[in-house]
Amino acid sequence: MTLPTPTSTIHAIDDASSNLSTGLVLDAVTLKRGDQPIFNDLSLHLTQSRIGIIGDNGAGKSSLFRLISALEQPQSGRVTVHGLDTARPEQRRQLPRQVGLMFQNPDDQIIFPTVLEELAFSLTALGEERRAARAQALQFLQRRGLASWAERAIGELSQGQRQQVCLMALHITQPTTLLLDEPYSSLDLPSQYRLSAQIKASTQQILLSTHLLEHVRDFERVIWIDRGQLRGDGPGSEICAAYAEDVRTRSLTASEPATDA
Repeated sequence: MTLPTPTSTIHAIDDASSNLSTGLVLDAVTLKRGDQPIFNDLSLHLTQSRIGIIGDNGAGKSSLFRLISALEQPQSGRVTVHGLDTARPEQRRQLPRQVGLMFQNPDDQIIFPTVLEELAFSLTALGEERRAARAQALQFLQRRGLASWAERAIGELSQGQRQQVCLMALHITQPTTLLLDEPYSSLDLPSQYRLSAQIKASTQQILLSTHLLEHVRDFERVIWIDRGQLRGDGPGSEICAAYAEDVRTRSLTASEPATDA
């Protein structure tokens, strides 16, 4: 387990994994927005099938996902996704077959008015003919016992059901890796259980950022980010416990009454 200080430079490449053409690789990445530094000299090699990303709001969790999905480019360093260099346009065009990002708010992701159209769009975006895409999307829903959802209006779905549609829209194209950004944040308990079951059943690599530690505590690897720096990297049970203790300590310190000098 890695527990460097908050001011340390991030260097957490798995030395046992020398083949950088597999997994997600961030090599000495620096990211800034304006004058604000987000990451400085960030290096990670992410190969495990289930990886949790934890930390406070503003720690850099979403920024990490944006780098991996090529929604942002670093000022320096390199990001590769299963061998594809996200800085090279000809390779970046192949990324949708390798990585899919699910946003925190499903309304930021859903485009079409019905479930069938939304799922079919995921396929047409990869070059599938429209009629064939609709047929595949309907078969996809039927296999999941959700054929009745095909013509349902997105606006009639609950928040949890919209999240489910977003996840299905990623699953239908079978990218190698799924990035799930705070997927539990607006779900009630039954919806959380359903989403957890979907995640467990998935054969894809999944990176999941969350404030709800119980959903990543049993993951083989959890990364704790603090203000763009790596605070912890190791088994989920250990890193989640360390983060929870840090939050508890900070909360107690903040609640202590001020004393006169």
